[in-house]
Amino acid sequence: MKRALIIIPTYNEAENIANIIKELLAISYPEVTIEILVIDDNSTDGTSGLVKSLNDLRVHMIERPSKMGLGTAYLRGFKYAFENNYDYVFEMDADFSHDPEAIPSFLDKIKEYDLVIGSRYIEGIAVVNWPLSRLMISIGASYYTRMITFLPVKDVTAGFMCYRVPSLKQINLDEVKSNGYSFQIEMKFRMWKKGFKITEIPIVFIDRRAGVSKMSRKIVYEASFMVWKLKFMSIFNKL
Repeated sequence: MKRALIIIPTYNEAENIANIIKELLAISYPEVTIEILVIDDNSTDGTSGLVKSLNDLRVHMIERPSKMGLGTAYLRGFKYAFENNYDYVFEMDADFSHDPEAIPSFLDKIKEYDLVIGSRYIEGIAVVNWPLSRLMISIGASYYTRMITFLPVKDVTAGFMCYRVPSLKQINLDEVKSNGYSFQIEMKFRMWKKGFKITEIPIVFIDRRAGVSKMSRKIVYEASFMVWKLKFMSIFNKL
């Protein structure tokens, strides 16, 4: 049996976390067991307590002392996957913007690829309930990144992804310093520059059912500068 780990970073997701975990644990896929790792950044709303109360051996949790950011949460989760010999590792949001029912489609594709990306933009625009300003930022970021780096990915800021762990191990995670949008861009760029096989599958992105978005102006600015940093690092073989 192959083993897949779904990493879910959380900060104040008490309204969503128990329900999304239950839906994920209900997924059945041939020859793959699915487990979940919640990485909680000291939520003040009882998120970690809700996860513990599920009392399921397939659900793991790392509690961090403060709000340390999305990128560092995923990096910690990747290392957990390495240490515990998983075959596949997912990035996924806690707020139901990423549909648990899409997981089998990722598992179908990861057999042939090193990275599978859930894309909002390969079959038109598949985004529900976003304000126009947020949509334009996302589409603009993808266009901007592709124009500068030539990264052959339609949805460069996508956060619903599945990696093949032996391939991910070849990325020097200690060199990845970005968070938010820029973390998603950087990981895709590093995987592409390593020559790994990347594909996108269509998903429908539905804005969070409950809770508050973590998007900020700082995250957008960081992504804008990170694109140029990656470009120059690539030119000088520093990746």
